[in-house]
Amino acid sequence: MGLMDLPVFNALTDKMRWHQARQGLLAENVANAETPGYRGRDLAQFEFGAQGPSSSASIVTSATQPTHFSVSSSNGGFGAQRMANFEITPEGNGVTLEDEMMKVTTNLMDYQAATSLYQKSIKIIRTALGKSA
Repeated sequence: MGLMDLPVFNALTDKMRWHQARQGLLAENVANAETPGYRGRDLAQFEFGAQGPSSSASIVTSATQPTHFSVSSSNGGFGAQRMANFEITPEGNGVTLEDEMMKVTTNLMDYQAATSLYQKSIKIIRTALGKSA
């Protein structure tokens, strides 16, 4: 068992993959913000225990109408789901560009936090092993 097989690294890797997959869906929502009839999608909230010991599932998005943009991603299978649309725009879709951009920003900050924690965990282990951090 190598150092990178430790549960903390597996969990952080899954978390970073979740953020990457979510970023793809959010980008698709932004790209289709003015597409008539488009319904935005998002991922279910990530839970560390729900992913199992090592998740290797994949997610693939597809265009449901020829006018939709589609993003293909194999960064993790986390169950894309339709968003609850409380507001329908004049284009007839449920994507609010401002809300999506807030989600993109939050997702980016959370991804950066997970990446930073991953890097710091590696430094701690290297220090504990007596190697230069």
